[in-house]
Amino acid sequence: MKIRIKGNSLRYRLTKTDVAKLAEEGYLQETVDFGSQQLIYALRLVDDEHLSATYKENAITLYVPKAVATGFADDDKVGYEGKHGSLHLLVEKDFTCLDEVAEDQSDNYPNPLAVKKP
Repeated sequence: MKIRIKGNSLRYRLTKTDVAKLAEEGYLQETVDFGSQQLIYALRLVDDEHLSATYKENAITLYVPKAVATGFADDDKVGYEGKHGSLHLLVEKDFTCLDEVAEDQSDNYPNPLAVKKP
């Protein structure tokens, strides 16, 4: 799982394993260790109709409606977005990059813009 924060926008990108784990367990989290403190970023499935988020005790939690997670792994939908006050929220599948990168992308979704060579 990756998180991107830009201005008043929060975006989570999920690998295939992340999507499966979220659907199965209802919760997913990662931690960034700054030595004296940790930043936690997480997703939690909830009985709600809209995306929402909180920041409490060094933890950013994005709340995702259970209906969003249902079938997300298998459908063609790239992601889901919403607003929580003035905060723009987005949860999306992590696609393989079109250019060469050093990170492991074996668990990413195939990029729909990739042209397969014969």
